[in-house]
Amino acid sequence: MLDKHYNPGEFEKKWYEYWEKNGFMNADINPDKKPFTIVIPPPNVTAQLHIGQALDFTLQDIVIRFKRMQGYEALWLPGEDHAGIATQYVVEKKIVSEGKSKEKLGREEFIKVVWEWVKEYRQRIREQLKAIGSSCDWRRERFTLDEGLSKAVTKVFVELYKKGLVYRGDYIVNWCPRCGTVLSNDEVEYEDVKGNLYYIRYPIKDSNEYVVIATTRPETMLADTGVAFHPSDERYKRYEGKSAILPLVGRELPIFSDKYVDPSFGTGALKVTPGHDPNDFLLGQRHGLKTINLLDPNGRINENGGEFKGLTIKEAREKVIEALKSRGYLLDVKEYVHSVGHCYRCHTEIEPIVSKQWFVKMKPLAEKAMKVVREGKIKFYPSRWEKVYFNWLENIRDWCISRQLWWGHRIPAWYCKDCGHITVSEDKVQRCEKCGSTNIYQDEDVLDTWFSSALWPFSTLGWPEKTPELEYFYPTSLLVTGFDILFFWVARMIMQGLEFMDEIPFGDVYLHQLVLDRYGRKMSKSLGNGIDPLDVINKYGTDALRFTFASLAAQGRDIIMDEKRIVDNKFFANKIWNSARFTLMNTKDMDRTFVPEEDELELADKWILSRLQRTISTVTLNLDRYEFSNAAKALYQFIWSEFCDWYIECSKIRLYGKDKGKKRVAQYVLFNSLEIILRLLHPFMPFITEEIWQNFDMPIESVMIAKWPSADPSFINEGIEEKMQRVINVIKTIRNIKSELNIPLKVKVDAVLNLKNDTIASLLNSKVEMISALAGVVLKDSSEEDSRAKASGIVDNEIEVSVLLEEGTNLEYERNRLNKKLTKLRSDIGHFEKQLENERFIRSAPEDVVDDARKKLKNYEIQYEKVKYMLESMQK
Repeated sequence: MLDKHYNPGEFEKKWYEYWEKNGFMNADINPDKKPFTIVIPPPNVTAQLHIGQALDFTLQDIVIRFKRMQGYEALWLPGEDHAGIATQYVVEKKIVSEGKSKEKLGREEFIKVVWEWVKEYRQRIREQLKAIGSSCDWRRERFTLDEGLSKAVTKVFVELYKKGLVYRGDYIVNWCPRCGTVLSNDEVEYEDVKGNLYYIRYPIKDSNEYVVIATTRPETMLADTGVAFHPSDERYKRYEGKSAILPLVGRELPIFSDKYVDPSFGTGALKVTPGHDPNDFLLGQRHGLKTINLLDPNGRINENGGEFKGLTIKEAREKVIEALKSRGYLLDVKEYVHSVGHCYRCHTEIEPIVSKQWFVKMKPLAEKAMKVVREGKIKFYPSRWEKVYFNWLENIRDWCISRQLWWGHRIPAWYCKDCGHITVSEDKVQRCEKCGSTNIYQDEDVLDTWFSSALWPFSTLGWPEKTPELEYFYPTSLLVTGFDILFFWVARMIMQGLEFMDEIPFGDVYLHQLVLDRYGRKMSKSLGNGIDPLDVINKYGTDALRFTFASLAAQGRDIIMDEKRIVDNKFFANKIWNSARFTLMNTKDMDRTFVPEEDELELADKWILSRLQRTISTVTLNLDRYEFSNAAKALYQFIWSEFCDWYIECSKIRLYGKDKGKKRVAQYVLFNSLEIILRLLHPFMPFITEEIWQNFDMPIESVMIAKWPSADPSFINEGIEEKMQRVINVIKTIRNIKSELNIPLKVKVDAVLNLKNDTIASLLNSKVEMISALAGVVLKDSSEEDSRAKASGIVDNEIEVSVLLEEGTNLEYERNRLNKKLTKLRSDIGHFEKQLENERFIRSAPEDVVDDARKKLKNYEIQYEKVKYMLESMQK
C-alpha cells in the first residue's frame, strides 16, 4: 500500500538497487533486437557533478529508458575522464595544502597520489549518477586512462604519425604559467580587461626621426624583431627598408609593410614580436624575422630580457614602463579595454610563446567530418549548430596535442641522444630505430585530454580489437552534450571515428544550452547562485529535478533554472502519488479480466481514453525528435489538468455510487489509464513510477521493462472531446462565479443554464449529475421565473450560466468589490502591455520571462472580461 505522504527519500535508492540487481539496465548482443547506443560524456574525476551535468545525464537517461521500453537493446555506456590538466591542478592544490609539492614527490609518486584521488572520485561519480537515476550498464564502465583505452590512444597516435598527420614542430602556442603547460586554442577563454595603451618612441637608425608605436604589452618589446605598417599608410612609407632601434635593448629592427597591419589601431605602426603573439609569428614567418623567446618555463623573463631577467611578467611590465619613462621613450599612456586570453582551468592570463610541440594536421580530417554532416549522415539538434560546426572546421588550425604535465597518456615518442632521431612506437622502445643506440629517453609530455576523449565512442567498445560489442553497438545512436564542447569534443570524435572506423561515431547529436539562474546569469561560485543537484535531490526528490530538466529543455533556448520550478514539480509528483493512492484504494476489488463494451463507456470515459491516445502520440513523437520540453509539457497537461482534475473527479460519482456495473467500468478506465500513464512517465520520473507500479502488483516485474505504449487511433474521437470540453467549460464558469463571490465550492447553490442550441441543451441535460456534483450546484429549470438576483458568465459564446444569489445578499457591496477588481485588472493589463511594448525588454530579457509576461497579460484580459460580464449581469 502506498504511504499517505509522498516521501521519495524512502524508496529511490531501493529501486535503483533493484534495477541493478536484476540486470534491467544491462545491454547484451542480441541479433533479434536493434541496438540503440549512447556513450556517456565522461565526467572529469575532479569534483562532484554540477547542475549542467545533471541535466546532461537526465536527458540521456530519458532517451535510453524510452528506447529500452520500445524494444531496442539499449546500451548506455558509463565512464569517466582522467582530465589531465584539471585533475593535476586540483591534486597539486591538495598536496600543497598538506605542505608537499609534486616536485618533491617526483613523477612516479605524484601519479600514485593522483590514482588515489581518481579511485575516490570515480566512486563518487558513480554514486551521483545512480542518485540521479542514470540507468547505465555498469559492467561496461570505462576510464580514459584504463589499460584498454591507453592502448587505443597509443595506437591512434602512432598511426596518425605514420600517415604524416601527427608531427613535431616549432609553433606559437598558448602557455599557462600557472599550470605550466600548453593549451589548445579552444582551451583559452577570452575576457575583456581594462588596461592601457603605451605610446613608445622607436628611433630611426642614423637619423633624428622616430616612429611612435602603441602597445598594450610594453614588456614584450624586449623580444621585438621588426616594425610594420600597412602598404597604403603614407605616414610610414618613407621608412620602408630602413631600421628602427629597439629602446632599452639597442637591437636593429627592419621596417616593412604588410596588409595585416591595421592603420586605424594606435598610431598605425606595429611592433612585431614573433615569439609572443600568434599574428606576429605569422608576420615573422612571411618576412624572415628572427623569433626570440622571452620567457622561461616558469613564466619569468629569461636571459633574452637582459636587465629584466628573473622578473615575472607583471613585474617586468612595471620595470619596463619605469625605464621607458626615465629614458624618454614613453610619450603617452591611454586607458584601453582589450580582450585577453585566460586559462580555462585556473583563469591565469595566457602567454603566447614559440615552443616545440606535437600537433595534429586537422585540414585532411576536417574535410571528411564536414562531408558526413552535409550528406545528412550526422544530424544536429537543433540544426542551427551545423552552420557553427562548418564555420569552425573551414577555418581550423592544427591542434597542439602535447601538454607539459605528468598526469595523462605519455607521448609514445623516444629521442636518441646520439643521433637525434625520434622513434614513435606502440611498444616501449629499447633502442633507436635508426642508429641502434640505447642512449634514448621518452618524451616527458602527455597528450591533451581531448585526444583520448576523441576516441571514446569506439575505444570504449574494445577497439583496436575487433570485438563483437564494437561490431554490434557501433556506430552509436545519439550523443547528448553541451554546445560549449562542440569543437573540443564532438567534432574531434567525428574526425577520429571516420579515420579509424571508417564510419560515423553517432547518428544524432543533441546540443543543449547552458543552465542559467532565474535572472539569466551563468551559475558560478563568485555569484553564489549555483545549485547543487544532490542538495536538490535530498530536498525534493530526484523525479522532481528530472522533470524540471525535461520541461525546461527546449531546443536552442537557455535553461533558466529557478528552485521554484523544482518545487512546482514536487507538487506534480505529489499529485501523481495521490492519484495513484486514489486509484489503488478504489480498484482493489476490480476484476482485471473485465473489458467493457463500447456502449458501457460514458462521455468522461471516452474523453479520457481519446485524450490518452493523443498524449501517447505527442509524447512519442517529441521524444523521437528530442523535444524533451514538449513531451514533458504534454504529460504534465494530461496528468494534472485532465486525468487528475477531471477524470478522477468524474469517476467518483460511479465509484461511490450504488450501480456496480457503472462502478466496474469506471474502475477499468481509471486503472488502465493510470497504468499507461506510469509507462509514459517512467523515462522522466523513474522512481515514483516504479514505486507505484510495484504497489499495483502488475504482471510485468518492473515498469522499466514494460512495453512503451502505442497509440490506438480508434479511441481518438474529436467529437467526444468537444462535447466533454463544453461540459468542463460550464463547470469551470460556475466555479469561477462562486469563487468571485467567495462561495466555497462545496456549498450548493442554485444555478440556471440558458441554452440557445438544442444539441447543446441535449448534451448538458444528459450531464446534469456531473455538473451538479463537480460544480456544487442545483440546476433549476430556466423556463421558471425566479426573482432572485443573479451573477452570470458566458461559455463558448453560446451558453449563459447564472448563479442565483441568496436572499439578503448585499448586492451593492458585491458590485463595489467587483468594480475594484476590474480597476486592479485594468492596472495589471496596462503594466504588461507597457512592458511588452518595450523593445529593450523584448530584446534583452530571457525568452521564458517574455513568454511569461505574454501569458500573464492574456490571463488578465480573460479575467477582466469575465468579471465585467458578471458585474453587468448583477446590475440588471
